[in-house]
Amino acid sequence: MSIEEAKKLAGYAAVDNHVTRPGMRVGIGSGSTIAYSVERIGEKLKRGGIEGVVAVCTSYQSTLLCRAKGIPVTTLDDPLVDGSLDVAIDGADEFDTGLNLIKGGGGAHTQEKIVDGAAKLFVVIVDEKKQSKKLGEKWAVPVEVIPAALTVVMKRLVSLGAKPELRMGVKKMGPVITDNGNFIIDAKLGIIDDPTAMEKVLNGITGVVENGIFPNMASIIYMGKSDGSIEVFKRT
Repeated sequence: MSIEEAKKLAGYAAVDNHVTRPGMRVGIGSGSTIAYSVERIGEKLKRGGIEGVVAVCTSYQSTLLCRAKGIPVTTLDDPLVDGSLDVAIDGADEFDTGLNLIKGGGGAHTQEKIVDGAAKLFVVIVDEKKQSKKLGEKWAVPVEVIPAALTVVMKRLVSLGAKPELRMGVKKMGPVITDNGNFIIDAKLGIIDDPTAMEKVLNGITGVVENGIFPNMASIIYMGKSDGSIEVFKRT
């Protein structure tokens, strides 16, 4: 089974198990994997049985995906949502044995952390290539930064022992610009022994908006595997 097929398995399983009632308020993450969950929600809405489901999206990408599949889109400020979601479904770039995550490969980790943190249940969908014993084995940590603070933040990251790189655009000159109008620095930190502490350190740097470490947030992870199975990890 290909990686894309494994992602589809995980994305469908997350929806089938957790988007099950009419009127649910669902957070929708960003990235390539989330497209399969959006597809599944759209199918279930067409078949009936989950009428009134609304989505709160984390990026322009996921907003457009939901609209294309006929899923109503709203915001956390909507009085019907009132800042609380039944479930959030999102992907991850890397996860460790403690179910801590690195996210932000798609540049939407700030909005994702807001939406995922507002959910009673945070469901993560991945393929088996995203699994690590400890965070930092495979991925740098994305750090969203206010443009005026770029040099200051880069120097501070170097002083912490990181190897920071400003993320540059593809098919666009200059740096990547987030949906919030900021830059992203990809900070190679090496192995992260204490994700909770590192998240706080990075967010304590003046000019940093948010970073891509999601410690102790995931409730359950569905990992699609190349043998056609799904492995499930639950937070105890």
